[in-house]
Amino acid sequence: MISAKDKKILELEASNMTRIRFTVSYDGSEYCGWQKQNHEERPSVAQTVTTALEKIFQHKITLYASGRTDAGVHALEQVCHFDTTRDFSKTKAWDLGWALRRYLPMSIIVKHAWVVPMEFHATISAEKKTYRYLIYNATLPSPILCRYMGWIRRPLNLDHLNASSKYLVGLQDFKSFQSIGTTVAHTNREILRATWRWKKPHIAEFSITGTGFLKQMVRNIVGTQLMLEQKNLPPEEIKRIISLTDRKYAGPPAEPQGLYLLRVYYPQDLDNKCREL
Repeated sequence: MISAKDKKILELEASNMTRIRFTVSYDGSEYCGWQKQNHEERPSVAQTVTTALEKIFQHKITLYASGRTDAGVHALEQVCHFDTTRDFSKTKAWDLGWALRRYLPMSIIVKHAWVVPMEFHATISAEKKTYRYLIYNATLPSPILCRYMGWIRRPLNLDHLNASSKYLVGLQDFKSFQSIGTTVAHTNREILRATWRWKKPHIAEFSITGTGFLKQMVRNIVGTQLMLEQKNLPPEEIKRIISLTDRKYAGPPAEPQGLYLLRVYYPQDLDNKCREL
């Protein structure tokens, strides 16, 4: 148990810290994911960003994010926070993204930054997230887009995919779409919206918003929907797969390069307390 003296020391240290929130966009192609994996030689996005921050702030940085992304998965607005001893109370404008430009590769860009109250937490405070999955639907793959989209040669039936998507909406046990590797208290998650559309004539986009997601849940959902559509099975089959709560009944995961973390949402009253740097 922590002593009263140690508790006061920790409180004093916290009172001297400033919490910084920022959004980061990255091409995940060359990384092992947001966080370092065991026996993985490729760098992680988190460690790359942390190293750059420590060069600027000249002290150890503990970085928190809204969640993890897998190897090869991209993000347009991953949200992070860290605490620093640097005092920003009198700083009117400071471009953290530009300051980091010197230390980060072109595949990682820090976009916006704020000074936030200590109650803000990138992981815990998040209310919902939106992911999107892109598929290049053409006879031949694209040598340019292959890093950023899945590829399917056969014509896609988006009516079928949208019909199966409606069974995803709601608070349900999504254990059938959870890959092994992360321990969670439960596998119930709430999906608020899930739709397919043609973004361009040969590019299909799946968009899904939920209050939380399991490990590889979005890729497993996309892979299962594509499996049902390819086999021309009834769209409501996805409802039965959900009810079985067993990963072996779902389809294979969709390729990672087509997946993007699009946006993370926080309570409006907490957003209002953030001061842009």
